[in-house]
Amino acid sequence: MVKVTYIAYDGTEQAVDVAVGMTLMEGAIQNGIDGIEAVCGGNCYCGTCRVHVADGWLEKLKPAEEEELAMIEAAGDEDDHARLACQIVVDESLDGIVVTTPEFQK
Repeated sequence: MVKVTYIAYDGTEQAVDVAVGMTLMEGAIQNGIDGIEAVCGGNCYCGTCRVHVADGWLEKLKPAEEEELAMIEAAGDEDDHARLACQIVVDESLDGIVVTTPEFQK
């Protein structure tokens, strides 16, 4: 398990344990985190699991693929730290990662 901190748009923080091999989206759903809608169930079709990855963590992630970048762009998110939680698979190197959910998922 690794510790993941999800910060809601209003600043509310929830630090939870997420199993290695799960995605940040799955961890959010399993732990009842608000702000992650995951309409498509984690198939990179909807963009409703967008998060903004905190400074210092983005470089630890695998680069986003074209499909993910297209979903982020379609959502109108211009933040360089925007990623889809369904595309971030948790491993030991992400212990302590912090992500923020946007005010609205599109």
